[in-house]
Amino acid sequence: MKLYTFLLLIFLTNLSKAQTHRFIYEYKFKPDSSSTNYRNVNMALDINPKDVKFYHYENIINDSLNKKGGRNYNWNGTPAVKRNKNSYQNINYEMMMDYFSYTTEDKMDWKLENETKTSGQYTLQKATTDFGGRHWTAWFCKDINISEGPYKFRGLPGLIFELNDSKENFFFKLAKSQKLEKTYDTSDFLESFAGKKPVSVSIANMHKMMLQFYNDPTKEMRQKFDDVPPGTFQVGGTKITSKEQFKEAAKVIQNFIAKNNNPMDLKNAVVYPVIN
Repeated sequence: MKLYTFLLLIFLTNLSKAQTHRFIYEYKFKPDSSSTNYRNVNMALDINPKDVKFYHYENIINDSLNKKGGRNYNWNGTPAVKRNKNSYQNINYEMMMDYFSYTTEDKMDWKLENETKTSGQYTLQKATTDFGGRHWTAWFCKDINISEGPYKFRGLPGLIFELNDSKENFFFKLAKSQKLEKTYDTSDFLESFAGKKPVSVSIANMHKMMLQFYNDPTKEMRQKFDDVPPGTFQVGGTKITSKEQFKEAAKVIQNFIAKNNNPMDLKNAVVYPVIN
């Protein structure tokens, strides 16, 4: 009820243009498409006067601790994107061996359906689209005149409340909203992360680096092995105490990467070779 009351107040009051609307989505997803297990996290959608940002809500909590002198940085592999207002061009942020960013153009063609349902005091309308090699269903509210939604999904005549793909790998559900008096500064965990500015790359180069790491995931550890005490490196909970262990450790890492390779956007996904 608090969510719906606040959403109503957004449009019954004359808000300052400098304010930010923050919507919190419950995000349920399968890292492994063949598994029945889901991960559940909260994601923040910040609709600012000039841009839109989507990222893990935990970053806000960690950022508050870091501003008090902490050093709590945790990149958990969830989407992180930024775009200008009313734009389909997204800056994507990724953490691998380093912090990277790349740009994608993500125009979506929606089909509005006649089907509706209620959510609290709101009427939601169904819409469908094909994006990233997947078929998606969204439920949006015309009464909330914000043409945005989670991740890269936007362009409907109202705010997206719910979103999922047809194979039920990904679910988003609006859970909470906040009004911020000024735009929240994300420069310590989005535009940079743990003090690192992102290296701007193309998707092709991004894929090249990901494949290079996949093909030889223990390279950096091997190079540093003689300079650190035995057992400094661990892979899959096993301490590396001899160079002979690196071959098996590489297979563990490769299997983990391949198994947890279930991106929302299949068309811009790296394809990993099978390792025997």
